[in-house]
Amino acid sequence: MKKLAVLICLSLMLPAVHAADMTEDQKTLYALGVVLGQQANASFNLSPAELEFIKKGMSDVISGGKPAVELETYGPKIQQLAQTRRAALNEKNLAAGKEVLEKAAKEAGAVKTESGLVYLSLKEGSGASPAPTDVVKVNYKGTLPDGKEFDSSYKRGEPAEFPLNGVIKCWTEGVQKMKVGGKAKLTCPAAIAYGENGMGPIPGNATLSFEVELLSVTKAPAAAASSKPAKAAASSKKK
Repeated sequence: MKKLAVLICLSLMLPAVHAADMTEDQKTLYALGVVLGQQANASFNLSPAELEFIKKGMSDVISGGKPAVELETYGPKIQQLAQTRRAALNEKNLAAGKEVLEKAAKEAGAVKTESGLVYLSLKEGSGASPAPTDVVKVNYKGTLPDGKEFDSSYKRGEPAEFPLNGVIKCWTEGVQKMKVGGKAKLTCPAAIAYGENGMGPIPGNATLSFEVELLSVTKAPAAAASSKPAKAAASSKKK
């Protein structure tokens, strides 16, 4: 926690810059700052005013001044504050997710399954449907309840390819309902997405919406098909 706090503070001291003005190393360091900022915001849900206290603490240490509070007293409270903030944010996200799911379920043609997934076909395909052990190639974009896009294969410029049983449960279930050439919207409750802990830019208890195009299906070899399904992968590229 102490290392993370120091790195976050360092990232906050970066001057305002534009990508065109940065070297490759500077871009990489800036990306590190973005990641640390996402982690800090996921844990503390910081307001602009609270951010100023973090900057002030960093400035006092760098300038050689005496900290305004005793770390022996307040250092141990950092984790407690993170837990309190995360719990409050998770409750808020659950409520927002419920509204998203209810709205999605009311769309014409939408089907809500026993798991809570809301499936809506946007374009019917004509090819094969994948089995859980098959490898699928897809294009997709994912959005949070507020409409903010957090991931997109379109923006990366290449489709994603992965075993269907190696991703979040929502995708394993939903993509099996598709046929090659089809496109669908998957609205995923947190329980079958990234749960209460979230991941990266995805906050805890977030309901996620995906638009998915199924480009191809590769049947798994017989040995792989009979093996125990893999656990869900913890990667924003494997949805």
